[in-house]
Amino acid sequence: MNGIHDMGGMTCFGQIEHDQNEPVFHYDWERKVLAITIATSSLFGPLDKRRHVLEKIESSEYLRCSYYERWLVRIEHSVEQLEIDNQSQFSTIPLTDGVADSNKIERVIREGRPSNRKTGRQDPRFSVGELVRARNINPTGHTRLARYVRGRCGIIDRVHGTHSFPDTAAHGAGENPQPLYSVRFSAQELWGSEASSHDILFIDLWEDYLEPYDV
Repeated sequence: MNGIHDMGGMTCFGQIEHDQNEPVFHYDWERKVLAITIATSSLFGPLDKRRHVLEKIESSEYLRCSYYERWLVRIEHSVEQLEIDNQSQFSTIPLTDGVADSNKIERVIREGRPSNRKTGRQDPRFSVGELVRARNINPTGHTRLARYVRGRCGIIDRVHGTHSFPDTAAHGAGENPQPLYSVRFSAQELWGSEASSHDILFIDLWEDYLEPYDV
């Protein structure tokens, strides 16, 4: 879907400020929000479904909130959606003698949950070095096809294998596993001749986002 969350390539937001000594958490409540997010990850469905909840946050609220405030709003909206009244349902992290396994939690934080699959489309339609175009579409639901690449041409740089497709997984329509590609775009292709001729971007795109380049 198109929304304020898709900020890639947008102007007027200023330069990103980077703090060399920035702490992992600015406040203790942020640590708790992360813990709740991990503990409820299975309860609220696939990652892409949870991402879609973030995307539906009203624009002014999205811009007002900090990173973990958005996560907290997502949890609140997810709870409302499921009408959960039994707090015991939140225990989804593997427990050992009633205590969360810290090693498993750390592994989830560092590695996430793999999206690669052995089912679905295993034979890629496109080859490394092939010129392709990102489809110029505007999905109404969740998508990982950023607005600023739609309709733009790039070159297949790498094939990552077959992965779960976010656009269907987010809406309970199945994983629809398909090839995932790293596509190389020039900055000038994305933003015009005023962009640096030396800059390139590598963007991961699923096969259904791409079409053959047609001169």
